Amino acid sequence: MAVRLVDFAAMPLEKLYAAYRTCYSSESPVEIWEKIRSERINHDRIRQFIAERLKTGHASPLEQVVFWFAISNVSRSLSHQFVRHRIGISFEQQSQRYVKFKENRLAYVMPESWNRAGLGEEYEELTAKISALYARALAAGVPAEDARFVLPNAAPTNFHVMVNFAEMLHICDLRLCVRAQWEIRRMVALMRSEIKKVLPEVAVYLQPKCGENRMGYCDESLEDWRKCPLGKVRPHKSVLFDLYNLYGSHKARALSEREYHEVEEKEQI
Repeated sequence: MAVRLVDFAAMPLEKLYAAYRTCYSSESPVEIWEKIRSERINHDRIRQFIAERLKTGHASPLEQVVFWFAISNVSRSLSHQFVRHRIGISFEQQSQRYVKFKENRLAYVMPESWNRAGLGEEYEELTAKISALYARALAAGVPAEDARFVLPNAAPTNFHVMVNFAEMLHICDLRLCVRAQWEIRRMVALMRSEIKKVLPEVAVYLQPKCGENRMGYCDESLEDWRKCPLGKVRPHKSVLFDLYNLYGSHKARALSEREYHEVEEKEQI
């Protein structure tokens, strides 16, 4: 697997600052940018302002910071999961219709669990047979788009990806969680690492959803939380509810229609 950050939108922190400031200032965007470019707003103030805004959950300005990644040698099993992220992300993926793979170029992805189970050799024997049959099909005139029918989820693929910061946060929420499949978890960890090299101020927010800069607690099942290595340092939602029921002025319960009606009728505070 190889993951490379090939580019990102210039002046990302300044863009975030200008986007947020536009929402909360009487100044025009042009006036805000004049302050940024003249350095009347210094880098520390920009970073501090962004950090405070991120705590509010105001996410739309994050869409204005964009990253481009080159990703190669991941499995089709991973790609089926990855392309389910559809908002704020754009994919270009290596085609199995137009790319005719050579037998010696089909380096299948093999989970380590197969070796641990003592089935690694059988896995490799099967993929070698698939590669040979695929090559024979092409040689016999079977179109690549039909020959690919024999290729398994282990077949390698490549991506060129454009993703904005808001979606990158969402991807990390889900795919850095230990419940995510190992391969996509590793890929997203490498994406985070690439961003951290150039934008550590932004990367600090790229965490699993239980991270202190995200939800702050685990919302998976109690059983999964107990198995998670992060469970030692991040609370489970049930603990928070227990504390609320123990010390809160009201007990937590399901919402009734009366509560919905009160919300609907409530005047703005």
